[in-house]
Amino acid sequence: MTDRVLRIGLPIGVLALGIVVWALVVYLNRIPPFVLPGPGLVFATLVKDWSLLANSLLVTLLTTFEGFVLAAIGGIGLAVLFNQSRLAEYSFYPYAVVLQVTPVVAIAPLLLIYLPQPAAVLVCAWIVAFFPVLANTTLGLNSVDHNLLALFGLYGASRAQMLWRLKLPSALPQILTGLRIAGGLSLIGAVVAEIAAGSAGAGSGLAYRIAESGYRLNIPRMFAALLLLSVAGIAIYFALSYLTYLALRRWHESVIAREL
Repeated sequence: MTDRVLRIGLPIGVLALGIVVWALVVYLNRIPPFVLPGPGLVFATLVKDWSLLANSLLVTLLTTFEGFVLAAIGGIGLAVLFNQSRLAEYSFYPYAVVLQVTPVVAIAPLLLIYLPQPAAVLVCAWIVAFFPVLANTTLGLNSVDHNLLALFGLYGASRAQMLWRLKLPSALPQILTGLRIAGGLSLIGAVVAEIAAGSAGAGSGLAYRIAESGYRLNIPRMFAALLLLSVAGIAIYFALSYLTYLALRRWHESVIAREL
């Protein structure tokens, strides 16, 4: 019980202290709002512009969710293919690595030229989130205990039975880790693409509102939009962490050990 209280109370205390310091720095140094707004002004702007910011947040979250789902389906599906076919892994895995190491900031402007703006933003979210799912799932499928594989082979299990009854359940912790990473990265990819779209005069997501506020020197709205993005990212992370907990709590040591 004490450990749980500390895990919850300490971050809240640090956050409260940071807000107090922020407010004091703005007040004591008389910093103008167009340079650094205080937390009270940011909150007031969030309430005043809630309708605009909430609609933009929904656009960004929808793109994030779509990119995440595509990354999950594509990453897990391709990892299964790689596990079943070395030829496919050797042929296509290097290109997945190339896709990962190429900065999405450099890809986004090109995608906005060749694709409609919503499709380009979605592709950016997918590109950033895809590789962690693929890499972690591939690692999990290739790390199954060889003794269990030999036992399944001894009893005459087919490749499909080995995959569904042994490899995928054994790889579940790594798969969930990849999905947890991909959730936040899909939001980052959507934000980067929306900022690139905003610089071209198009877009309606929350990142576009941040860029627009910067051009207009509406810094309080920019901070309010950044606050919403941070809360959205935290919510995505905790939602996927809770999903991981539900899936592993009855049998995996990483969860059981933390509850003892």
